[in-house]
Amino acid sequence: MNEIQAHRRRHERISSEIPARISTIEPERDPWTGRPFFRASQERCLNLSRGGAFVRTTEPLAPGRRLLVEIHLPNGTHLEAIAKVAWTKTVMSSQARDAGGGIGIEFLGGDASEFAALSHYIEENAESTIDENGESASPAKSD
Repeated sequence: MNEIQAHRRRHERISSEIPARISTIEPERDPWTGRPFFRASQERCLNLSRGGAFVRTTEPLAPGRRLLVEIHLPNGTHLEAIAKVAWTKTVMSSQARDAGGGIGIEFLGGDASEFAALSHYIEENAESTIDENGESASPAKSD
């Protein structure tokens, strides 16, 4: 395992199907009007760790982009965190929503008690961890 792979697996990661609201922090400019706008969308986390998540989306954002991420965990706790896009996975498919495309996000900061609750949730659901090949056992689900 090289240094980059070791960094990626610094935190235990679990498989999930948890709703997440993703909002950009810096505005973009509309190419037609020149007006600033922010992106906000309701997506799904497919895996989650104390350090970040993989979020399925059909509108990937560029690496380095800062985000506000809001996740409501199935156990009733809430996480609101500042994050950045670490990497993007684009999949060309007629059914892109189910094709596996999305963004890897790295949590940069947030309320310590919310991150403690996230850590506790991950420990409780450790049976759905992601193995070294990116495969998962049974995902933690939420509607």
